[in-house]
Amino acid sequence: MNFHEERFPATLSFGSIGGPERRTEIVGLSNGFEERNTPWAHSRRRYDAGIGVRSLDDLETLVAFFEARQGQLIGFRWKDWTDYKSCVPSAEPAPTDQLMGHGDGARTAFALTKNYRSGAFTYQRLIAKPVAGTLSVALAGDTVRHDVHYTCDLATGEIVFAEPPPPEIEVTAGYEFDVPVRFDTDRIETSVARFSAGEMPSVPVVEVRV
Repeated sequence: MNFHEERFPATLSFGSIGGPERRTEIVGLSNGFEERNTPWAHSRRRYDAGIGVRSLDDLETLVAFFEARQGQLIGFRWKDWTDYKSCVPSAEPAPTDQLMGHGDGARTAFALTKNYRSGAFTYQRLIAKPVAGTLSVALAGDTVRHDVHYTCDLATGEIVFAEPPPPEIEVTAGYEFDVPVRFDTDRIETSVARFSAGEMPSVPVVEVRV
């Protein structure tokens, strides 16, 4: 898969519009009830990369980034300012934020995840693009050291421990993360006249699986 571990300029993604998308298939029954199903186990996020463009210099930065990714061909990192931490937006990530699993005495690899809870229900999202320098990990609440007790692949979000965590031990982590995306268009349309009048280019961006 073509992917650059390059983040779309965060100053341009700030203020962008977007969020998670689900796909639900609904069949109406003759008795008035309905059946609902989904082919997607995970949501997919969409954004508009053009909303944050506020000057011609910003527009030049956007076009340069677009050209370097060759339009839709190559994926990249995107900072979703509404959801980029393992904790609530007002807090700082802590090593006990998110439960990744429990040790069994044999398993050494754990995927970074974020849990979205509402009442008794939880959706677990895989996190594939943690941000360098923001990750902290704990075993049973005790922080462990990177490159001593574990390593993390920043391109996949997989954590590998030097020694398997003991059985029933909680494996938790805190971090900031990006969303893997690509441009959802091969064309950017704009003009100086339209831009001066306050009309921003629309540049759709869509999440990709990595």
